[in-house]
Amino acid sequence: MNLDAIQAALRAADYDGWLFYDHHHRDPIGEHILGLDPKAHITRRWYYFIPAAGEPRKLVHRIEQGRLDTLPGTKGLYSSWQELAAGLEAMLAPVHRIAMQYSPNNAIMYVSMTDAGTVEFVHSLGKQIMSSADLVSEFEAVLTAEQIASHSVAQKAIDELLAEGWKQIGRRLRPADGKKRAPYTEFDHVQWLSEAMRRARIVWENGPNVSVNANCSDSHYEPTAEHTAEIREGDFLLIDIWGRTDEAESVYYDITWTGVVGREPSEREQLVFTTVRDARDAAIGAVEKAFAEGRAIHGFEADDAARAMIEAAGFGQYFTHRTGHNIAHEIHGPGAHLDNLETHDVRRLLPNTCFSVEPGIYLPEFGVRSEIDMMTSANRAWVTGRIQRELVRI
Repeated sequence: MNLDAIQAALRAADYDGWLFYDHHHRDPIGEHILGLDPKAHITRRWYYFIPAAGEPRKLVHRIEQGRLDTLPGTKGLYSSWQELAAGLEAMLAPVHRIAMQYSPNNAIMYVSMTDAGTVEFVHSLGKQIMSSADLVSEFEAVLTAEQIASHSVAQKAIDELLAEGWKQIGRRLRPADGKKRAPYTEFDHVQWLSEAMRRARIVWENGPNVSVNANCSDSHYEPTAEHTAEIREGDFLLIDIWGRTDEAESVYYDITWTGVVGREPSEREQLVFTTVRDARDAAIGAVEKAFAEGRAIHGFEADDAARAMIEAAGFGQYFTHRTGHNIAHEIHGPGAHLDNLETHDVRRLLPNTCFSVEPGIYLPEFGVRSEIDMMTSANRAWVTGRIQRELVRI
């Protein structure tokens, strides 16, 4: 835990302090920010308050009174619920505006870790509870130089193996020796991509996703050995692939490309692809412009930029998910998402963070998603890998 940095952030936000609370590991966010053991035996509630200035304060149960000993600050003890209530009231007596893992109306559910009863009690003490959403982004989603470098390693490896993967599909469908080809399925290509990632020392969770035709319209489709479609000439094909280097705190690279097998795209396929591509580029442009101008941009604003393009083309009802997600050591990271559909994400896109931009249109017969990743610095935002401009011809 970096106490000085947390207190500086609290003062910058005009908060009086940040109240952390946990029971049975209900708040992994706070646990990670404070540097606590995620496997510790926690059977009683604990509270840790970091004021904007001054010494932190602890409140722990007497039978687990050493639970927060790795953290600085004074310690208060309780056994009964009456002592707990009195201890919290005393802990928070000098302050008014308190950050907690809370989001009004559960709008940003990713940070809503504090239960309603605890929120009600803190409110009953006359405190104003502020969402810790932007603080969480600052201390969980902002990347180190080493993490940014790890993303670049994964990007280079995955871009190369994806490009080779398109060629592999062509080789399997059209054997060079002229012999009758064996069936080649979505799952077969998942296995080929997976082996290529292992050779490149890339690790991942689930996936990747290889889907044809109507399966492309299921944005979380996962072929299996038992449930897979054959890839054939004339198919429409989508590949979503993600991974990171096998190192502590390394950062994911996550992309989606689409193509057609053995033919030119139909007029409707080209229209849908062009619409999605332009929506992606509109979101990219909005983020790039904001960072170049030194202007804050929130997650919902980038989503609006992409969604407006798709709605104007008449495909709004077929864009069924957010435009992008934060990326960190987890594929769906703890920072701001590009979202004004599933949530109204008012969190800022911060410098030194990474996120995807991936609008999609999912029609009954096929779906298109075009996904890139962006990285930011203090005054610049950029796409980290290759950018698909046209449908791949296989």
